[in-house]
Amino acid sequence: MHIPPHDNHNKPIVDVDNATVPLNYFNIVKLNQGETFEYRVPGYETCIVPATGTVTIETGGETYKDIGVRTGDVFDGDPEGVYVPTDTGAQITCRSATAEVFIAGAKFADTLKPFAVRTKDLDKVQYGSDDTKTHRRIAHILGAQYHDRVGRLLVSELFTVGQGGWSGFPSHKHDTDRLPDETRHDETYNFRFKPNYGSGVQMLQREDNKPGDAYHIMDGSTICLDKGYHPCAVLPGYEMYYFTILGGLSQRSLKQYFQPTHAEQLHTIPGIMDMVAKFK
Repeated sequence: MHIPPHDNHNKPIVDVDNATVPLNYFNIVKLNQGETFEYRVPGYETCIVPATGTVTIETGGETYKDIGVRTGDVFDGDPEGVYVPTDTGAQITCRSATAEVFIAGAKFADTLKPFAVRTKDLDKVQYGSDDTKTHRRIAHILGAQYHDRVGRLLVSELFTVGQGGWSGFPSHKHDTDRLPDETRHDETYNFRFKPNYGSGVQMLQREDNKPGDAYHIMDGSTICLDKGYHPCAVLPGYEMYYFTILGGLSQRSLKQYFQPTHAEQLHTIPGIMDMVAKFK
């Protein structure tokens, strides 16, 4: 499902028990200096990540100051974030002139402990190549290194390296719990482009070797993925970024099932298996 860019007025773009991705939650909050935003999401653990700007976050009796180092846009440096446990209130206070803040969530029953993720704590990986048109880098905010501190939520930022190219290829899916081959993880993306008038396409093929759907994605587009193979591409001459939320049904570790038709391409893309191993 494609949700076009719009002013959400700080209201959830993907709310609890969403019909398409019930395991996910997503909100974008925009604040001016000194303004605050408070929230609590029953039944969902969340992660606060400033897209731009600097904020102070109070949650679970802890205060995390000066979260966020980017100024102009999401391409302007590395992310930072704060994990907010299930059923725990959080207050975000804007410390910079303005701030745009992502709130990612996944359904999870237990209440854990909050913590901050600074730029030095990120788990980074780069894979692909210019020759295969698959060159990209990933900054895992809630990745494998926090496996024992988070319930079901995985949060990362993905960037194409250079201009143009594909991401999420070879095509894969994760819509059915059938270990050891695959896990059920709902997924939500929010896209940004550089320059911001760039655009791309999100493909969604629900069955191998049968026609699927394609969505024209623009700066600020949100994509919700519940089922099927889902590669995406950016137009030549533009860079693409997408904020990624994964929520697991029965476990946090993601097990992707690669599309049989294109599975042999796994052997042509440098570093891809290292990338797969980071979604734990």
